[in-house]
Amino acid sequence: MYLVKGNDNVGYVDLVPAENDAGLKWISLGLLRLQAGDVYRGKLEGREAVLVLLRGMCEVQAAGQAFGPYTRHNVFSERATAVYVPVGGDYAVTNVGEGVLEVAICQAVADETHEPFAVLPEDVETKSVGEANFRRDVHDIVVKRAEGKVHRIIVGETFNPPGNWSSYPPHKHDEYIPGVEACMEEIYYYQCDPQNGFGMQSIYTGDGAMDETFRVQHGDAFLIPRGYHPVCAAGGYQLYYLWLMAGPIDRTMIPHDDPNHTWVRERSWS
Repeated sequence: MYLVKGNDNVGYVDLVPAENDAGLKWISLGLLRLQAGDVYRGKLEGREAVLVLLRGMCEVQAAGQAFGPYTRHNVFSERATAVYVPVGGDYAVTNVGEGVLEVAICQAVADETHEPFAVLPEDVETKSVGEANFRRDVHDIVVKRAEGKVHRIIVGETFNPPGNWSSYPPHKHDEYIPGVEACMEEIYYYQCDPQNGFGMQSIYTGDGAMDETFRVQHGDAFLIPRGYHPVCAAGGYQLYYLWLMAGPIDRTMIPHDDPNHTWVRERSWS
């Protein structure tokens, strides 16, 4: 229900469709994989999208505007480049490089109309979060700087060093409590370095109604409709995940920590 295994299919892969077993209502995720010279054309109906370049070289046409060419060797080597496509907009992605192109198509339900725009590597906001073996690097792609430029969608990337935890202390964002917790669905899309690595993804609720852990691998996606959702990289492997969020109320990120584990923020780990 929550874990979607990756594949090597060429073209557009509806990795997390709008209709899904986990009951996500506000977000979906596609993966575009094109050979050299290939073009993919799409149109958004009732959704806005952020196209995140994962690897390769591309040009993008979005709602009548041209962007690129953009290049990214892989997610571990450079900061992200992305293009926002507004609700109702046509878009086209062209592989203008010699190798395989991979682009994540992050989508959220929307009805506000905005202008397309690009996020370049120098626009990505980066920060180191946590301490000790729960330190990780977080890259905000379409978050605070996009306020007023998009309707609901929030997109970023997290990089876990080998053996380290993230989304930690465990947090959730499934209830609307103004100033305390946002109400947001989320999707994770993973990559590993080296690619044969893995991570461990948990999802649980405070009442025990949900309590599961999954082994996640390169190319997998994970659906988070509710609950706490910590993730850990296996020893020796760097773990990356693209995160996509949206919800029905405020476009804001207010994670609410599991009260059983908030103490780790207060202790000095140096």
